[in-house]
Amino acid sequence: MSRQRSRAFTLIEVLVALAIFAILTVMAYQVLGASLSDADLLGQRMDRLRAVQQSMNMLGRDLTQAAPRPVRDPFDNSIRPALSVQPGTEFALEVTRAGWPNPAGMARSTMQRVAYRIEDGSLLRLHWTVLDPTIGTDPIATVLLEDVESIAFRFFVGNGQWTEQWPPQGVGGSDAARIRPRLVELTLTLADEGELKRFFEVAP
Repeated sequence: MSRQRSRAFTLIEVLVALAIFAILTVMAYQVLGASLSDADLLGQRMDRLRAVQQSMNMLGRDLTQAAPRPVRDPFDNSIRPALSVQPGTEFALEVTRAGWPNPAGMARSTMQRVAYRIEDGSLLRLHWTVLDPTIGTDPIATVLLEDVESIAFRFFVGNGQWTEQWPPQGVGGSDAARIRPRLVELTLTLADEGELKRFFEVAP
């Protein structure tokens, strides 16, 4: 009987095998790196969309729960309307809202004065701990969203007419301080998403 002699790998075969293994390893790392990069981008995208949605929800709650309660200006004791959007003012929106939770049962109102403005590209929500603040009462600011270019509001006044300021022109006296719209259009312009529009119905 003849014996089959075992045959060892030659040096060239070993080098070829190592080269193939190295190429496959590099390809695998490239695929893994691309997958991790895509996962990071997807995570950032989801975080951004979540922040946008939360900001919209916060704005929506403040608008839909708008209350007919004006506040006193701490500087001259004049009356500031329950809901105010006026060009050239400090805030893009001021509103008194109802439904401020009070789980601790503190001696305070369940209504809250809030305001919105854009500062250094960030959308800020400010709220006061009292409805009629004094000069020394500073608002508490919370950053809701970054990379914000602009925020704008329109208010439906009936008969197919809209106005970009509130109280609307032609309304004066105590009515101007307490009047609320029934429908609000919000336009939020973001650097990465462009224009986003939402409509909110104010509770009667």
